[in-house]
Amino acid sequence: MFAAPPVIETEVFTTMPDRYRSPARRSEWLEQQPPGNPTHSLIEGPSFDRKGNLYTVDIPFGRVFRISPQGEWTLVTEYDGEPNGLKIHRDGRIFIADYKNGIMLLDPDSGAVTPVLQRVNLERLKAVNDLVFASNGDLYFTDQGLTGLHDPTGRVFCLREDGRIDCLLDNVPSPNGIALNPNETQLYVAVTRANSIWRAPLMPHGRVAKVQNFIQMSGGGGPDGLAVDAEGSIFVAHIGLGAVWMFTNQGEPAYRIKSCRGLHNTNMAFGGQDNRDLFITESESGTILKARMPVPGVTMFSHL
Repeated sequence: MFAAPPVIETEVFTTMPDRYRSPARRSEWLEQQPPGNPTHSLIEGPSFDRKGNLYTVDIPFGRVFRISPQGEWTLVTEYDGEPNGLKIHRDGRIFIADYKNGIMLLDPDSGAVTPVLQRVNLERLKAVNDLVFASNGDLYFTDQGLTGLHDPTGRVFCLREDGRIDCLLDNVPSPNGIALNPNETQLYVAVTRANSIWRAPLMPHGRVAKVQNFIQMSGGGGPDGLAVDAEGSIFVAHIGLGAVWMFTNQGEPAYRIKSCRGLHNTNMAFGGQDNRDLFITESESGTILKARMPVPGVTMFSHL
């Protein structure tokens, strides 16, 4: 066990305006989830574009928002889906991990959402959760569904830049957030129902080997989103504890980033002028929190 790490405080960057809260329609996603989720919205998947706008998704109501550097919200699209994660490709395309529909592509100008990947070898996906790009354009994503310790069959896939797709893991009890270390030799997966972070070494042939339970956590609802900074530290959004944990690249806890609002921290992204501000989606209150970090984060644009 480790000593309690020092605390970094957060502040409110922006809060979802009242006009976007509690749409007057049912949500099948909310109705089929365990009790305890907020009903006004559930924001996730933060990701910055080159202009400094922060995109975030609202899972139960199929919405994607764009938040300006000044904190102003714009509804980009509302569609028949359950967008759970969002990342922006090096060429500017916006990809969505849609729990209902698979991997989707968003046109931010028209709001159109079109499929990229819905089946693998004719087999339907369970329900995808989150995604991350490698510098060569390969897309890693988690296929979570309703898996857990009772059914450890969640999967992690890699959709190669050339269109090939590989299943890297098929025995994960609820794979959720996903991230790469800075030199892209290690893949991290948040395993929510096991309350742990797995580390999967990426081999030269593109497969994984000697996958380990790298960080064992406790309490709350388990780890959700992941992020990595330029030194390889791992940031873990821990639902139910009102915290984002920062671990060194050796897996030692370095900081606890404390929510100044609710306990439902779902995901995070680095942004700001020097990429040292950590922006956190806190879905209990529908708020984007911000905290100043000692080291800049890793972004998909860092290699351009």
